[in-house]
Amino acid sequence: METVNKKDFVELKFTGFTNGNIFDSNVEEDLKKIDPKGKPRPLIICAGEGMVVAGLDNALEGKEIGKQYEVSIPAKEGFGERRRDLVKTIPLKIFTEQKINPYAGMVLAMDNSLAKVITVSGARVMTDFNNPLAGKDLVYKFTITRKLTDDREKATALFSFVFRFVPEFEIKEDKIIISGPKPLEYYVNAFKDKFRDLLGKELGFVLKEEKKEGKEVNAKENKPSEESQE
Repeated sequence: METVNKKDFVELKFTGFTNGNIFDSNVEEDLKKIDPKGKPRPLIICAGEGMVVAGLDNALEGKEIGKQYEVSIPAKEGFGERRRDLVKTIPLKIFTEQKINPYAGMVLAMDNSLAKVITVSGARVMTDFNNPLAGKDLVYKFTITRKLTDDREKATALFSFVFRFVPEFEIKEDKIIISGPKPLEYYVNAFKDKFRDLLGKELGFVLKEEKKEGKEVNAKENKPSEESQE
């Protein structure tokens, strides 16, 4: 049977459990149990590259394609242990200045992280910046449904993970050429080595000029006519 090696791009079907309860899944019948309106999305990752929690990532190598597995993962190899330093007391005025009325159980985005309000006492708000699954042991049931062979599909998956979006790109032999606005070049330079290592292709960038709104007028059209000069 075909098995998975480190740095193989694979597609996974999975369901994650903690304390016997499902917390995440892309298997339709399991997903419906936590989100009746949810639609499963394929998960494509590169094995051994930290694109899923460490315990699951480490379990992929050597597994057979199409076979279902179950793995138990301690908290430290899942979403990490709970950290006391991530439980913080924040002045209430920080919230009220943003026209937010905090209450216990409220979850909101702060400092590029999700924070849960634990208590509101007087002018102080105790918030928890730990991942909700931090400190919890996990169980994953998973099946590796296939290995990817198409370079464009691999590149799309890698862009989704490292860029958090998929830019406009084309593949030319041993190069992947991204086109877009100037700020995108920063991402290209930052992740060149990653793409070379995992896809064996050089990442390049081509500036794509943004179209200006309205009719463009060229120099010839702006030039006064002979009649107007007489």
